[in-house]
Amino acid sequence: MQALSQAKPGETYTIHWMFGLPDVLDFLHSRHVEEGGTVRVIQQCRDGVIIGVRDVRLALGSEVADRIKVGDYS
Repeated sequence: MQALSQAKPGETYTIHWMFGLPDVLDFLHSRHVEEGGTVRVIQQCRDGVIIGVRDVRLALGSEVADRIKVGDYS
């Protein structure tokens, strides 16, 4: 298991757990970023990561991506 901020671009991962401010988690859940779901890492940026979930693309800052733990998609 690793932080989303350390995940390899081009790979698909399963979200194992996530924590943070309730408003941030509500925003992520409304875009289908949730425990047990899958996320594809599109690109690592200097200050964050760009991910794809279903048909949504999101740019997350490092502080948010550090609080999302992912494992290999199985």
